[in-house]
Amino acid sequence: MRGVQGGRPPGRQRPTISPVTYAQDERAALAALLTETGPDAPTLCEGWQTRDLAAHVVIRERRPDAAAGVMGGPLAGHTARVQRSYLSRYSFEELIGMFKAGPPRLSAFGVPGADEAVNTVEYFVHHEDVRRAAGGWTERELPAGLSDALWKRLKGARMFLRSAPTGIVLVREGASGVPPIIAKNATPSVTVTGSPAELTMWSLGRVRAAHVTFDGPEDAVAKLTAWRRLPAPETSG
Repeated sequence: MRGVQGGRPPGRQRPTISPVTYAQDERAALAALLTETGPDAPTLCEGWQTRDLAAHVVIRERRPDAAAGVMGGPLAGHTARVQRSYLSRYSFEELIGMFKAGPPRLSAFGVPGADEAVNTVEYFVHHEDVRRAAGGWTERELPAGLSDALWKRLKGARMFLRSAPTGIVLVREGASGVPPIIAKNATPSVTVTGSPAELTMWSLGRVRAAHVTFDGPEDAVAKLTAWRRLPAPETSG
């Protein structure tokens, strides 16, 4: 009764639970799928089983020193050592539990808004890394808001496509009024068309498990598709 007497009327109280975000949805879905598949299932990440993926998403939020080496470079060895240490220290179930619990209070990922900003694509892609590594997968029907969020963040794909041998234009399938994204401004140029989900997977190197189409000079398309057959890189880290 104290809250009624001293504050807002019951119908106007501030919510105590934050709205569920797409990043939280994908986190929960990935955790559930990891639990279902177990630690030894394949993923689209070169050389990784589901146990490795679970360790990755945990250290990314809890060990920023190790997360810095996910994309390679001089810290890659340190990242690999930390990941191995987590795999030896924690069971697969414990890693999933830590992932489901979210980032520690002092983590940069715990800052309000950070989860949705940096984890929406990360967890969507890793969710699909597990789904699509199994045979017989089909595209998920995504909420319109999640598709829009993935499309908006595809502007960041320029970082992953900057070394492409051709120009790249990303076109959202079935959305004639939506301006394309110039992922790399160069000639000759190849137009890559697909849904936001498929373009996201393709842009982040999951080319064998992405449904996209190509349009452009034949030799340019051949160069781009050959370049994209390299092992899938990590997501934004």
